[in-house]
Amino acid sequence: MQALSKATPGETYTIQWMFGQPEVLDFLHSHSVDEGEHIQLIQKMRDCVIIGAKDSRFAMGNEIADRIQV
Repeated sequence: MQALSKATPGETYTIQWMFGQPEVLDFLHSHSVDEGEHIQLIQKMRDCVIIGAKDSRFAMGNEIADRIQV
């Protein structure tokens, strides 16, 4: 297992566990980012990552991606 922020771009991962502020987790859950779901790490930048989950693509800061284990 590794943090999403440390994962390899272009790969698909299964979320093992995640934690964080309730409002952040609510946003992620509403976009199909949940434990057991598959997501694709599209791109890594210096301070954020871009992910794809089902029909959504969005960026998240490394401080959030550090709390998602894949």
